[in-house]
Amino acid sequence: MRKFVVWGDNALARRLVGELINTYSAQVTVIVPDLTANQAPEIADIRADDDPGERPVVIAARKLTKAVFETADLSDADAIAFVDTDDVANVDAALIAREVDPTIRVVLRMFNTVLGAGVVERLSNCAVLSASEIAAPAFVAAALGDSSPTTVRLSDGQQLVATDRSLANPGDIRCALADTAGADSLPVDEDRADLVLASVYGRRAELDRRRRKRRHPLRATRILLRGSGLRRVLVSSLAILALGTVAVAVARHVGVWRAVYFAVLTALGGANPDPDATTTAQAVDVVLVVAGVAIIPALTAAVVGIVVKARLAIASGGLTEPVSGHVVVVGLGNVGTRVVRELYDQGIDVVAVDRDERARGVQASRDLGLPVIIGDATNPDTLTAASVATARCLVVVTTADVTNLEAALLGRDLARRADPDVKLRVVLRLFEEDFARRIKTAFDIDLSRSVSYLAAPAFAASMVGSEVIDTIPVGRRVLLLAEVPVGAGSQLEGTYFREVSEPGLVRLVAVQTGRAGLGVGVQTFWAPEQNRWRTLDRTHTMVVVATRAGLVALLARAAGIDNPPPFHPPSAPPLLTPQPRG
Repeated sequence: MRKFVVWGDNALARRLVGELINTYSAQVTVIVPDLTANQAPEIADIRADDDPGERPVVIAARKLTKAVFETADLSDADAIAFVDTDDVANVDAALIAREVDPTIRVVLRMFNTVLGAGVVERLSNCAVLSASEIAAPAFVAAALGDSSPTTVRLSDGQQLVATDRSLANPGDIRCALADTAGADSLPVDEDRADLVLASVYGRRAELDRRRRKRRHPLRATRILLRGSGLRRVLVSSLAILALGTVAVAVARHVGVWRAVYFAVLTALGGANPDPDATTTAQAVDVVLVVAGVAIIPALTAAVVGIVVKARLAIASGGLTEPVSGHVVVVGLGNVGTRVVRELYDQGIDVVAVDRDERARGVQASRDLGLPVIIGDATNPDTLTAASVATARCLVVVTTADVTNLEAALLGRDLARRADPDVKLRVVLRLFEEDFARRIKTAFDIDLSRSVSYLAAPAFAASMVGSEVIDTIPVGRRVLLLAEVPVGAGSQLEGTYFREVSEPGLVRLVAVQTGRAGLGVGVQTFWAPEQNRWRTLDRTHTMVVVATRAGLVALLARAAGIDNPPPFHPPSAPPLLTPQPRG
């Protein structure tokens, strides 16, 4: 039986432990800071589906030390995962574990990709994964519609995209993924699938910045005039001056320009007494001077107030002009930051919202030039400031399910008040599956995603040793895109390519040849099942799309044996199936 160690007491740790126990039938030891805090009680209560007596061993340790890892018996473990939300804490814990067992496989959860790349470079047998990076495409796809493509990149740099069949070139389709209407993954009848995996040729297209709205050259002026208080003062002042102009023209018997001249200077600049003027002209001068005394302070106060508000709006990065057709993202933690970035990269207008000025995604959003609203999303004023009523979608990804639901219902209500015929598209981050099902039934909100549910399969597969490249969201479910090496002497060595795929479980997408040290050139077989007489050997790495259960079964078939028979490399490189040009 495999043995794994997990450090963490959050939602991802809980999902990961359940995945290891129920999918991989593994023995799991969990290290938590406190047995009664966060998700630790739920983790301790996890049971195997087929054996309720099988449960994780939970160790409480407020501080990780060599002694703690020795208690967890790392020498007998296949891998250890560090899934705390603190990148530095995970790296420090991994280094301590390596001091206890220098060869154990380490899987790290990290948000900082630069730091993660440095760790992988310096630690052998180590994998770095980002839960937010794995989950973000599912939220983006839900926000933009299920036909929104998800791009994945193989280890050799080639790109694939999971997209709607209608958007793919038929010659580039590599695999049928799912029939989303029938919730059928990797179907036997591939023509029935509407979600497919297709090749993407050439370099990823640069974002067309011209799609983005340019800031109006009179942006500050528009902000000033948007204030209703200033507009009222200006209208009142102009009305008084207009009446004064008419009165001066009648009283002094002068033309329009001289009437305007006298009225403005008298009202705003004061007046010199004119004893020779008629009584009517003198009365008009008095009225204008008195009106000017009222106009000038009111106008000054209105302008100063609006200018201050405008400067604060510009400095804080909030909305400075009306927007529509945008996506409002509430919650700028790890997941929200990734979602904002992916939407921005696709050229989608975004308004970001968080109650905490110090949240990770606040500065990141401002650096991208995106408007940021600081406030509580359960307050109507905050969502109104984000123009939720004219948004194409509201994505709520805070860490609290109840807060997410409250903000979603409030946003939908505000949009309905603005236009009763419009139903705002809402995407929620929800952890509990049962809660999500009840929300769908009670509130007609069926677009919900769980970060831990989306990420846990990739972390578990990485602990087993499979290189999970990415996850492909299919509703609230996921398919795994993985590179699986054919082990020396494994069950798969010598079998035909076409014997790898299993409907509903595994689909072979490509076969890569030429692993390091085996003396065979690197080549890639696309559409490998069309090579009916080609067989697998230990120089091959399979690129597969699989369900969790399908990947587990495939790893067992691909596992090498001790003392395998000698390998004789092919005398000539195999012929490749002709490839369409991109």
